[in-house]
Amino acid sequence: MPAVRRLRAVTLASRLLAAAISLLASAGAFFLFLQFGSTDGLDSMDITRSVLILVSTSWLAWGAAHAVLGLFTRARRPANVRPNAPIAAKTVILVPVYNEDPVATFSRIAAMDASLAATPWHDLFHFAILSDTRDETIAARERFWFLRLLREREAEGRIFYRRRPVNKGRKAGNIEDFIQKSGAAYELAVILDADSLMEGETLVEMVRRMEAEPRLGLLQTLPAVTKAKARFGRSMQFSAALHAPIFARGLAMMQGETGPFWGHNAIVRVRAFAESCGLPELSGPPPFGGPVMSHDYVEAALLARSGWTVRFDDDIGGSYEEGPENLVDHAKRDRRWCQGNLQHGRILFAPGLRAWNRFVFVQGIMAYIAPLFWLGFILASIAAPFFAPPLDYFPVPYWPFPVFPSDETWKAIGLAVGIFGLLLLPKLLIAFEAILTGRAAGFGGAFRVLVSTLAELAFSSIIAPILMAFQTRSVLQVVLGRDGGWPTNNRGDGSLTLAEAWMASHWIVTWGLVGIGATYYFAPGLVPWLLPVAIPMILSPLVIMSTSKRSCSALFTTPLDMAPTPVLLAHEAILADWQNSQAPEEGMALAVQHA
Repeated sequence: MPAVRRLRAVTLASRLLAAAISLLASAGAFFLFLQFGSTDGLDSMDITRSVLILVSTSWLAWGAAHAVLGLFTRARRPANVRPNAPIAAKTVILVPVYNEDPVATFSRIAAMDASLAATPWHDLFHFAILSDTRDETIAARERFWFLRLLREREAEGRIFYRRRPVNKGRKAGNIEDFIQKSGAAYELAVILDADSLMEGETLVEMVRRMEAEPRLGLLQTLPAVTKAKARFGRSMQFSAALHAPIFARGLAMMQGETGPFWGHNAIVRVRAFAESCGLPELSGPPPFGGPVMSHDYVEAALLARSGWTVRFDDDIGGSYEEGPENLVDHAKRDRRWCQGNLQHGRILFAPGLRAWNRFVFVQGIMAYIAPLFWLGFILASIAAPFFAPPLDYFPVPYWPFPVFPSDETWKAIGLAVGIFGLLLLPKLLIAFEAILTGRAAGFGGAFRVLVSTLAELAFSSIIAPILMAFQTRSVLQVVLGRDGGWPTNNRGDGSLTLAEAWMASHWIVTWGLVGIGATYYFAPGLVPWLLPVAIPMILSPLVIMSTSKRSCSALFTTPLDMAPTPVLLAHEAILADWQNSQAPEEGMALAVQHA
């Protein structure tokens, strides 16, 4: 109990510190801009823009607070977990698939099973492949490669496959169906995505921690991004490897016992999940009704409501996933997340939820509507000259000399520097932390870390307006009632032609041209300030195409590039072997099935 009280005290202090950083930064930005805007007389548009700056800056500062908390702490193993302690819980590893390439997915299962076989606890782990695939050709390939997986791993009775006839509830419904029908056979369940990969020792350690803490209902790991080849993917992979552990540590401190859950690379207590996490079908049609799309946040909240601990242990390694290789695939995935997060507005006031979980829902919603506040600020700035009162150079009656307004340009510059500081400074500080602690050696040394960090910052600055446009469109589509569905994730090579990039982003080009044209016509003084936003939007097809191409640079090196772990090497070997034998063997089998 003293340890629990200490954890809760640290959690509360972390939340208060993050709130203080956010409030101070946003209040400073609000009053600074209010003073700048009132030099020619305070009007309604000045107040509107100041409020928009207040909200937008508070969101940026809240993200920066994660880095501040993470920089001044270190990942620690829970004190009540004995290293190398034996385990006894029977565990199932769930692999939901939906129109995925079975060669890539099932080879990951083979690699994880081989990694578990190197531990003394291999027989305690089963795999369940839960197929929601709708494409009959892909389903036939799944059956073929499942039989090969069984044969090569001698896994009869340990690895199972089932395909649902109706994919009700999507991924959450797929897992719920397994829990209802087969969950009682297991004490614990590891939930993965089709692109997830985990070391056998990591899986054992997760079970060990669940057994050490009976109140622990869910344990989340931080997956490292792997196998990126394109410039976009490499940049995201580098950022995830260098920056994400620090931001995640700050998040873990604030979450405490109430989250998070990201839907994959996590372990749950089956009884707790079965008792607590039944999801309703929301009334009304999508996008706000129907199945709960971003189910993971909701399941974490339901576990916490039932008294279970939901914990994020950022010290656990050996957990991997793959990411999108281009901006278009990233935007497609983000569109689904946008709809799911906005849907949480229907769940925000559900009875019995903890206050922090409600706040997490608000954070998720804010993550997608924040670009609208920045867009509103830009539009309000363009319209501001029409609301400004006429200049009065003789405000003092009977005073013969004019009074000129003071020059407050330095305040606008200071505000801009402060906002960019909230975006850039945390990443720079993390780079210096990596150098000072020796962590930079895994990224190729101090010089390469600095150069890669600066390149990633420049890259992020260029693509940020494009991502803002995609997010803004996603929010508008959801608000207007357009259901985005559940598109299949694109894996592998994400290279795009200029024509494909143009088809995906021609509307962004139009937005950029119209925006800079309107600014030049109505408020020409703002044009230099908007060029960093407008130029990437106008050039978005070129940006999307060029960043989707394979990277040949030494930039963005990560520790996993320099020293791949055993399960990553095993997966590469198995995947290469299966791909080499895929065409003749699989083709003959599929021909027989279709005959």
